[in-house]
Amino acid sequence: MPTRYRERLFERCEGKLVITVDRDQCLLLYPLPDWEEIERKLMRLPTLNEQARRLQRLMVGHASDVELDGHGRVLLPPKLREFAHLVRNAILIGQGARFELWDEQRWDERRDEWLNAGHSAELLPPELGSLSL
Repeated sequence: MPTRYRERLFERCEGKLVITVDRDQCLLLYPLPDWEEIERKLMRLPTLNEQARRLQRLMVGHASDVELDGHGRVLLPPKLREFAHLVRNAILIGQGARFELWDEQRWDERRDEWLNAGHSAELLPPELGSLSL
């Protein structure tokens, strides 16, 4: 974990994180309190809805507790490393209240795909229509 985040993570969650899978074949890392809120929301989804059950199975079913050690490292469960194809170099991407952990090559490929995708305003969800960057 980069030094600039360590102190805040120790203050926020005593270094206790939850790591789970994402559909983009990366891993999501959440501070424990944030994950607990997300897990409650996921488990309130209607279980008769196939997509909701799939999301519950993937995210909650793969969720693993991890803890930052004194050097700011976490030990990733082998199944999650395998899922995200983490063999050599990894990239940690801050996403507000969570982090994404990517295989570096996969990240470069996906980033380039996203950058080369259409830039049409039609592709934006309505909630982003008034956002200025």
